[in-house]
Amino acid sequence: MRIDAHQHYWKIARGDYGWIGPELPILYRDYGPADLKPHLDRHRLDGTIVVQAAPTLEETEYLLELAEKDETILGVVGWLDPNDPNHLEHYERFAGYPKFVGFRVMIQEMPDANAVLEPGFVEALRIYADMGVPVDLLVKSHQLDPLVRLIDLVPDLRGVIDHLAKPRIAAGELEPWRSRMSELAANPNLYCKISGLATEADHSRWKTEDFRPYIRHALEAFGPKRVLFGSDWPVCRLAAEYDQVVDIVEKALPDGWGEEERARLYGLNAKEFYRI
Repeated sequence: MRIDAHQHYWKIARGDYGWIGPELPILYRDYGPADLKPHLDRHRLDGTIVVQAAPTLEETEYLLELAEKDETILGVVGWLDPNDPNHLEHYERFAGYPKFVGFRVMIQEMPDANAVLEPGFVEALRIYADMGVPVDLLVKSHQLDPLVRLIDLVPDLRGVIDHLAKPRIAAGELEPWRSRMSELAANPNLYCKISGLATEADHSRWKTEDFRPYIRHALEAFGPKRVLFGSDWPVCRLAAEYDQVVDIVEKALPDGWGEEERARLYGLNAKEFYRI
């Protein structure tokens, strides 16, 4: 099974995508399974993991209902707020859908990432860690210190770091991102998505070699059994089309990688992590 482990669908008229406006014309339109299907076919991908793009319970319900109608959606990563006193109630409702595979914590949107270290937040994640629930971690490179401390507090969390924690590729910065990712990779319960990189580079002047040191480090730190390919489509279209995203990853893979490692990156690891 070949899987794109990170992409999005949305319907603008739903009204909860505050970050998508007319100033982003390439994104300011509806995107659904029919739009992505040609790309999946061209790259021989069997299906995708659809990830929330709005911090609302209603959007998660929309994606779960969409998944019931489309066979290419293999799993849905929804949204819930661990600080919400009713977070478990929402989780149990979502878990009633067969394609619900976990939820995403949007650290990226927090004014102060240290909020993840508050007792209530930590306790909520410990509950999901005990349940073995997959949790996507959306975080930026400058927020990695709090994430390292969070994982120290919740070492059993079954987590995946989205978009390599958004390193500053446009600036060519490797440290302290590289060191913090190595610390996180030391925890065997953490995975990493090779996704969302084109939008962290210069949108109009990036070159495939710009991404190699970041991808290579993630592959080396996490190893071939804990990395997942994701397109981040259609957000990637701000800087790169689907074919270009695949090309960026392909040109960064180590020479020694064979069919087994590729099979894990392009599907098996996602299948195991999300239990699909």
